[in-house]
Amino acid sequence: MSDTRMDDNTTARLLSTAVENVQRDYPVHWSHVIAGDADLVPQRTLHPIFAGSFDWHSCVHQTWLAVRLLRSRPEVEGAAEARRVLDSLITEENAETEAAFFDGPGGGFWERPYGWAWLLVLDAELRTWESPWAQALRPLSAVLRDRYLAKVAGARLPVRTGTHGNTSFATGLVLDAARAVGDEELAAACAGAALRWHREDVGYGGFEPDAADFLSPALTEADLVRRVLPADEFTAWFEAFLPNLEDARWKVLREPVPVDDPGDAYGSHLVGLALSRAWQWRSIADALPEGHRYTDLARTAAEEHRETGLRYVFGHGYYAEHWLGTFAAYLHLGAFSAV
Repeated sequence: MSDTRMDDNTTARLLSTAVENVQRDYPVHWSHVIAGDADLVPQRTLHPIFAGSFDWHSCVHQTWLAVRLLRSRPEVEGAAEARRVLDSLITEENAETEAAFFDGPGGGFWERPYGWAWLLVLDAELRTWESPWAQALRPLSAVLRDRYLAKVAGARLPVRTGTHGNTSFATGLVLDAARAVGDEELAAACAGAALRWHREDVGYGGFEPDAADFLSPALTEADLVRRVLPADEFTAWFEAFLPNLEDARWKVLREPVPVDDPGDAYGSHLVGLALSRAWQWRSIADALPEGHRYTDLARTAAEEHRETGLRYVFGHGYYAEHWLGTFAAYLHLGAFSAV
């Protein structure tokens, strides 16, 4: 994806890749806790909608990618085939099978919080589009909505990792989804958690990135906090959180990290890091007042990370392509609106 625009060819390629991925059962990252041999069943038995694209969470957000592209470019090449595939996967019967798993004991922690968050983003995308797939998905989305509400309302501490467990990333996605569909209870719980976890954070001192990060713990936290504080309060918070952002210490945060092996299962995470940093720097810049000492820095960092990340979305094998298209499209299109 050397061309950094979302032109028709790029959109069609992203859609084709997503549709292929959600149907591809193997290789699979099979990670269930099992009680005996009888539990050793194919992923598609328990998860008839989201068994493709290597792992459950990637299949969820690759499904979101297909839906998002169909919503924004309904006449794109491959649209008819994409709709046919989604019709076959997103059925009420399949959603009830998925829901039965998540309503059981293993469903209380499996794919939490990252996979749950993307499922709620997909649900909100479908509902704000008034797609018939939204009603078909409801048995599953209702279970995970309630699961997420219960967890976020009672979570005393955050998880600050740069990978799937990061609670700021998931809670930011769920907060946006809840607001998009008017779920005031879930939105309030997410906002309350953001302030409970991070309102008093000052003088960030973490060392990042780690070799497998696809999120910046610092920027992901800031991107959540800017969603819940008024602009002036967020500016004051951000200045206290990263008071010396211009210093050499934070060059690793301002500048893209070299991607040595984009085809490696974890090496591709650094591509995702560039893409997620790009939209987070952009959102932070938009939340700061014009002329603030960090605003231009943030906009420059956003553009440099965008250019770096988009170089590697295609052409580096399945371990990269089963998920990176989602981050590229989220950077360009966002969610929950016709564009």
